[in-house]
Amino acid sequence: MFDHLGLGVSDLPRSKAFFLQALAPLQAAVVMEGPYGVGIGRKGKPSLWLSQAQAPSAPVHIAFVADSRAEVDAFHAAALAAGGRDNGAPGLRPHYHPDYYGAFVIDPDGHNVEAVCHKPQA
Repeated sequence: MFDHLGLGVSDLPRSKAFFLQALAPLQAAVVMEGPYGVGIGRKGKPSLWLSQAQAPSAPVHIAFVADSRAEVDAFHAAALAAGGRDNGAPGLRPHYHPDYYGAFVIDPDGHNVEAVCHKPQA
């Protein structure tokens, strides 16, 4: 439903490094970069914009699409290795729907970052 999301962060270089490492298993990379911030996405399209916040912001929840459950697992491991805090290990969340497989981490600014695969187990 959304085209892109902008996220104000307290330390742009730190958050850029965190998201690049955490989202690498989802094939995300820097697509654009300039004085306005860093655009991270897939296939040349920036979907997540990081910019230096002028004031602290309230934490938000962001969910990224994973193409497989293995990508969700890899995202979780990469995000923890990048300094994220566990907020829900990879697994099924049947209270959303029977095939909802997600993992959650808290990023350096306290945002709840998720990767989710909606496909049935192959």
